[in-house]
Amino acid sequence: MSTLFLILFFFSHSLCVLQTQGLNSADEVNDSLTYLWPLPSEFTSGNKTFSVHPQLSLVVGGNGGNSSILRLGFDRYKAIIFKNSQGVSSFDRIRGRRLSYDVTKLKVVVHSDSEDLQLGVDESYTLFVLKKDGQSIVGEATIEANTVYGALRALETFSQLCTFDYGSKSVQVYRAPWYIRDSPRFAYRGLLLDTSRHYLPVDVIKQVIESMSYAKLNVLHWHVVDRESFPLEIPSYPKLWKGSYTKWERYTVEDAIEIVR
Repeated sequence: MSTLFLILFFFSHSLCVLQTQGLNSADEVNDSLTYLWPLPSEFTSGNKTFSVHPQLSLVVGGNGGNSSILRLGFDRYKAIIFKNSQGVSSFDRIRGRRLSYDVTKLKVVVHSDSEDLQLGVDESYTLFVLKKDGQSIVGEATIEANTVYGALRALETFSQLCTFDYGSKSVQVYRAPWYIRDSPRFAYRGLLLDTSRHYLPVDVIKQVIESMSYAKLNVLHWHVVDRESFPLEIPSYPKLWKGSYTKWERYTVEDAIEIVR
């Protein structure tokens, strides 16, 4: 049941596994590797290490900067980036420590206010991660995209650049500064779930959909029914879902609406 999910999880989280198993300092990072998946179409990197503030704030610009999709996406990725550092900042305040961070803000500029989502939507973006100093006019982390969906792809890339360091208990960006310009090589990047032959619970399907963003996949083909089983409720034909494997391996109309929504 979980084989497909595990395969996707392995590829999309290969970066996280490599970073958390033994990569506890900048000296241990293999500079010959780029820990990004999928690899951006164009990028350059440096040899410095930047620290990221646990209270990373969002600064928006452009016609689409006030999109609720963007703000929800930022909150989601912020939780992913700092999932291992919850409470560290409060602990430092209790001890009276004052820490200085290289990256305290993430500026996102979205040029279009259109939120129309369809196959072929512009997902291109540029991402700069620079230390704010007298030599940098950009400063810190900056994303620029034509659409909010390009900005979401950039947020995924930025999250992959961020690594939790267990020694300092802080989030670090290795091989900085970064310049990334990226766009999909293929417009259709899909995943098939065949629940007619291998039933998957609703929660597992949601986890698979969630994990698709880690690999920047954009199309889900949900093969719900086939000759092997018919687990979907059809109100106009109430006997059809009696063709499910068991009465516990079915999807109600409400389940389908929740998954598709």
